[in-house]
Amino acid sequence: MQVYTPLLTVTITPTLPIVLAIADAANPDCGSVPLVGWSMSNALRDVADVHLVTQIRNREAILRAGWKDGLDFTAIDSEAIARPMWKLASILRMGKGKGWTMTTAISAITYPYFEHLVWRQFGKDIRAGRFDLVHRITPLSPTTNSLLAKRCARAGVPFLMGPRNGGVPWPKGFDKERRREREWLSYVRSAYKVLPGRKATLKYASAILTGSRHTQSGIPQQHQHKCFYLPENAIDPARFNKVAPQPGTLPLHGCFIGRLVPYKGPDMLIEAVAPLLADGRLTLDIIGDGPMLESLKSQAQKLGVAEQVVFHGWVTHEKVQEIVAKCHLLTFPSIREFGGGVVLEAMALGVVPVIVDYAGPGELVVEGTGYKVPIGTRSEIITAFRQQLTEIAENPTALPEIAQTAQNYAKAQFSWPAKALQIAQVYDWVLSKQANKPTLIREATHFPHIS
Repeated sequence: MQVYTPLLTVTITPTLPIVLAIADAANPDCGSVPLVGWSMSNALRDVADVHLVTQIRNREAILRAGWKDGLDFTAIDSEAIARPMWKLASILRMGKGKGWTMTTAISAITYPYFEHLVWRQFGKDIRAGRFDLVHRITPLSPTTNSLLAKRCARAGVPFLMGPRNGGVPWPKGFDKERRREREWLSYVRSAYKVLPGRKATLKYASAILTGSRHTQSGIPQQHQHKCFYLPENAIDPARFNKVAPQPGTLPLHGCFIGRLVPYKGPDMLIEAVAPLLADGRLTLDIIGDGPMLESLKSQAQKLGVAEQVVFHGWVTHEKVQEIVAKCHLLTFPSIREFGGGVVLEAMALGVVPVIVDYAGPGELVVEGTGYKVPIGTRSEIITAFRQQLTEIAENPTALPEIAQTAQNYAKAQFSWPAKALQIAQVYDWVLSKQANKPTLIREATHFPHIS
């Protein structure tokens, strides 16, 4: 009798690229750039064999997150230069939370020492080809150049940067707000384009991720072929997992999230929505704190709408989600946002954004996912916001469909797992595994049926 032996089924797992990820700012316990650096590094571990190199200040937080020092990451001690220069930047900023351009400028001066130490520790391994590519995630600022780009090119190892974002000009008519933010250096910020090392950084980078269209437009034409548009912000599906109700009826519930400072426009918002608050068609939750808090409370009182505005102050991320998930609209008239992560977070919860069409938020809110009013003077923005919100209140039945589209779009394109897959396409392109240059961000209409 003949015996048949079934064939064995062999599953071949593709080899993941070995990546040295450099993020001087990468911290799960922080916000802003350090959180982006951490979140992206962590997400990339699903698509690559990643070893993170970061600054020593982040070590304890990363250990608490369960990573192993020396195996998963290396902390570089550049404090000999970083600490005194950070103190200097704090003095020159002339106020907590102000003068971010000054901080960026000081960072651009001190950062090369960090990369020098990175090369001293990993240069031999890079030259030996132990990494398939080097990806510098942070700094995000396009003003900070890299000495590693040329060294990696000489070693035959692709060097990838980004997402790089920043440099959005202050819009006309807001010089008063610029001065209140101590942004003196912003008047000459374009001078970074003549800094030593910029030409070499752009020339020797194998790929450049750009977090905004504006930042990409500042890169010389000869390097545009290796630029990939990819906003740096994303949402954690585990942290933003609620769904806001959208009955399409009145009253509407709006929210504002952010620092209470002039360029975020909370005072413009209260003035714009005062008639809607007064007649009961809208209530407003303001989440955040800052130097304008008391004046905003006084403004609401003088306008007779204090009962319809709730000031929550700073709250935890979990609490933010609870508050926002009870709202219908994100009402956010900020006039200078590089990234606009709060917009993505609102969209992920099914909250429809109403924003000023400028910089980060203007790029994130695409057709069918929210409302945009034109950038203009202060009075023009107030008028446009009032008009847009009035139109929404007159026909709130449109909100459920817009909210669903926005939520689908955010989840499909702007979750950290999705971003890792997008960057993996760039890795494949750089390593010649993908012949055609990929497009990383698609239109919202491509995701109409995602639940």
